[in-house]
Amino acid sequence: MPAYRRQALDFRHEDVGYVMQRWKSGTSCALAGIGSIGKSNLLHHLANTEVHAHYFGDNAQQLLTVIVDANMLGSLPGDTDNEPLRCWAGYELMMHRLYLALYEFQGLSDDDAQQFYNLYQALQDGTNPLYAYMGLRYFELGIEIFMRRDIKVIFMFDEFEVMLQNLPTKFFQTLRGLRDSNKRNLLYLTFTRSPLETLVSHYNIPMLDIEPFIELFNDNLRYVGAYNEHDANAMLNDLSRRSGKAYPETLNKTLLHITGRSAGLLRASFHALEDVNANPAALSTDSLVERLILRAGVRAECKTIWASLNPSEQQVLMAAARIAPYSPNEETEQAVTMLVKKGLLRLASNPQQLIIEPILFHRFVQDVPSEAAQ
Repeated sequence: MPAYRRQALDFRHEDVGYVMQRWKSGTSCALAGIGSIGKSNLLHHLANTEVHAHYFGDNAQQLLTVIVDANMLGSLPGDTDNEPLRCWAGYELMMHRLYLALYEFQGLSDDDAQQFYNLYQALQDGTNPLYAYMGLRYFELGIEIFMRRDIKVIFMFDEFEVMLQNLPTKFFQTLRGLRDSNKRNLLYLTFTRSPLETLVSHYNIPMLDIEPFIELFNDNLRYVGAYNEHDANAMLNDLSRRSGKAYPETLNKTLLHITGRSAGLLRASFHALEDVNANPAALSTDSLVERLILRAGVRAECKTIWASLNPSEQQVLMAAARIAPYSPNEETEQAVTMLVKKGLLRLASNPQQLIIEPILFHRFVQDVPSEAAQ
């Protein structure tokens, strides 16, 4: 696992405070945010035991967070219709991440830890012809070890889109069943680029089948946006310290302005300053944007944001950039609403128009037709 820098306790305090309140009340929650928004740093901050102690006090000792990266799903045989095996892949990943989390968690006795290890081994025992069918049972028994000690286990699903695309609805139904058997002490957090209902529709997953799971997150969706000014300045200070490069305060403010304080764009733009072939502090804002947008790292971050959007959202952005027609209908209106929530569009009143944000991303969108032609 890559090492992530520990953030200050007040890092993203609005988002973290929202999540912690849901966890205190025993409620699952969903986070949504565009690519390059700093998702990994936020998830690892939420998993930090010092953060738990800050928000939960002494009760933090009964809290265990488990990050589940869906990209770590094991590869399956070509028989993709084998529902038990596909479900087993999900249980195996969650059990494995829970097993790894135990190395930093001291809430179990030696006997309980050994029992969990035995269940972990049994779940992976391919010599058992029924191992795929028994995956849920072993996983349930593993969870029960924590539940009977009143430990709150929170699975945080990173890249949850991958799970939606690769695991059967039966898997999500069983996650709902496990939660119903262990209310308040078994919670889920999902992080996706779009709301869960939007993704379910996009992947043609029968809503009736997956709705019991989706219901866990009703009224508990939060859009994760750019850094606030405090966190963005802290990031700039850290980048400056680690690189040994200090820029004038006026240039730092310009960087915050043109990147919209988006974590990935801010980082890439800072590192690109030394390659603009001019004194960046002497450039006008427009000139700095034109030079930065040519740098590979900045364009890569913009492409990440662009790729995290669905075709309707991309079409609306191209219309806002005046490089494609805009056809108002229910789909495009929903896309506009979603882009505003994601912090990529704002409505200007005089004259009334849609403005793409951040400025650097707006400049990238203007180049999308030529990018596609390459």
